[in-house]
Amino acid sequence: MSIQNDLRTVSTLLGDALSQFSNLFQNEVNLATAEFGEKAQKIGGALKFIAGGAILVIPALVMALFALSAALISAGWSQPLSYLASAIVAAALAGVLFATGINRLDALNLAPRETMRQLEKDKDTLKGMVR
Repeated sequence: MSIQNDLRTVSTLLGDALSQFSNLFQNEVNLATAEFGEKAQKIGGALKFIAGGAILVIPALVMALFALSAALISAGWSQPLSYLASAIVAAALAGVLFATGINRLDALNLAPRETMRQLEKDKDTLKGMVR
């Protein structure tokens, strides 16, 4: 074989490798897009729970807090102290609801793990191709 044929073979191999890498990179972009879409759905679902909890709990809590205040007043507590105790109970329940929603938005659960793992593999593959 001549040097020109060898150079043509090397350039063909290099062109094929770059073409395959380009296809691989496009597949990774498609995977990342799909994974981010899935994570966006999880965020939407978590926000629906937060909104639903905030909306539906309000009337029930108001009635329960009035009942608690009335019970405390009839038990001999002063009116302001019974309302304060009811407010503390409401704040604790609200904290539980918001904490549940925020835990569902945890960054570790939303990270595109599959895409990151695949990109690491691609990086190693590309390093092997270059050697």
